Amino acid sequence: MEKLEKPLDVWREELSDEQFQICRLGATERPFTGKYNDTRTPGIYHCACCDEPLFDADAKFDSGCGWPSYFQPVSATAIASLDDFSHGMHRIEVRCARCDAHLGHVFPDGPQPTGLRYCINSASLNLKPREA
Repeated sequence: MEKLEKPLDVWREELSDEQFQICRLGATERPFTGKYNDTRTPGIYHCACCDEPLFDADAKFDSGCGWPSYFQPVSATAIASLDDFSHGMHRIEVRCARCDAHLGHVFPDGPQPTGLRYCINSASLNLKPREA
């Protein structure tokens, strides 16, 4: 996969303010406010910054945490993981592997088959529904 890099001022022009704050600066949307938190539409969730496919709706589950949650990405190469020591704790941040957009975090308390919960900001995603 070819990396996509742009200066911050270009991202600021291309994204909404909320998307820029979350995807490029690492902010987090308030729980239960994201447009995809309760969505059950079949399809593929793509990166809001670079349109890379990230999560299949078939891997989405209701975790009750207030953010869209998935038990796995569409592929092992779609997501990059980084140690995050902010807020006095250790978490694993997940980013788009192609453009380095901040997506959210992954936790080891999800359902089988992976046991993982990818807790993702809606603003970092664009859902492309499946054709019927």
